[in-house]
Amino acid sequence: MDWIIALVALTAMEIVLGIDNIVFLAILADKLPEEQQAKARTIGLAAALVMRILLLLGISWIMGLTTPLFDLASLGLKPEWFGEHGAEMLEVSGRDIIMLVGGLFLIGHSVKEVHENVEGAREGVDGIDTQRGKVPTFTAVITQIALMDIIFSLDSVITAVGMVEADKVIVMIVAIVLAIGVMMFAAGPISRFVSQHPTVKILALSFLILIGVMLVAEAIGTHINKGYVYFAMAFSLVVELINMRVRPVPLPDTVPANTTPQQPSED
Repeated sequence: MDWIIALVALTAMEIVLGIDNIVFLAILADKLPEEQQAKARTIGLAAALVMRILLLLGISWIMGLTTPLFDLASLGLKPEWFGEHGAEMLEVSGRDIIMLVGGLFLIGHSVKEVHENVEGAREGVDGIDTQRGKVPTFTAVITQIALMDIIFSLDSVITAVGMVEADKVIVMIVAIVLAIGVMMFAAGPISRFVSQHPTVKILALSFLILIGVMLVAEAIGTHINKGYVYFAMAFSLVVELINMRVRPVPLPDTVPANTTPQQPSED
């Protein structure tokens, strides 16, 4: 009975942790031609599943990533300078390095996407097609997805190991397979929704910046309760959905486009 409770709890947690994975996937897949987007999402989530299972099978290696590689105190930094958890913050592990690199990549990529979307919308008003010639290749998108899969998978697996006893690897694998299955089902509708609503896309990119900041904070030893982060994301999304509901629909032109104004009579 205990393993069933653990399976349900872990599956739910993996689905929640997979939200940022789906959002990142939706943003990247949206840059591809429409006929390639579903394929990119499927490959991305399949890669995430394989990565998570491989990490679970190498669970002893995963736990070793949390072992400090070196201590910044050897450079003359004092733990008391950094508050109560100063000693922990100065210890650098393999996980910290991976989280730091992944967080910085996510922040940089998301800020770049926000800039491109804002500039594209601004110049699009003037009739300039800013997207022409900027479509990335399928391989480039899949490569970026695979790189972030490593970061998200590592975070997911470490969470799983913390929730379930290390000897119950099969429970963790089943939970991750179920969670990825749900994510595959939801990825398509979420991607289409984000693509069709520019304001939601900017909000999604803001979420990714927030996730990137959280990864960097975790890397330097500052723990941020993910519940607060996900609550803020959910609250912002609800507010935006309400805005979309009450936002006035643009009225069609009263004068047909093919109608020319009548010239006054010379009589």
